[in-house]
Amino acid sequence: MKKIPISKFKAECLALLDSLDSEGLLVTKHGKVLAKVIPIEQDSASLIGSLKGRINKKGDILSTGIKWNAES
Repeated sequence: MKKIPISKFKAECLALLDSLDSEGLLVTKHGKVLAKVIPIEQDSASLIGSLKGRINKKGDILSTGIKWNAES
């Protein structure tokens, strides 16, 4: 887990939060851990149906579009 001094965290807070990985980040003050910043876990249930009405399908989505003859 990455450690970062509080002064650097204060100066770069938004950029650090945007690049936060799954392990998180330890914020230190005078070498002692002051806080642990971890990302919120999103469950996949919230993703189901989130794109409804935003995606359009064109044609037959189960077809490859290639016509073939099984007897040849």
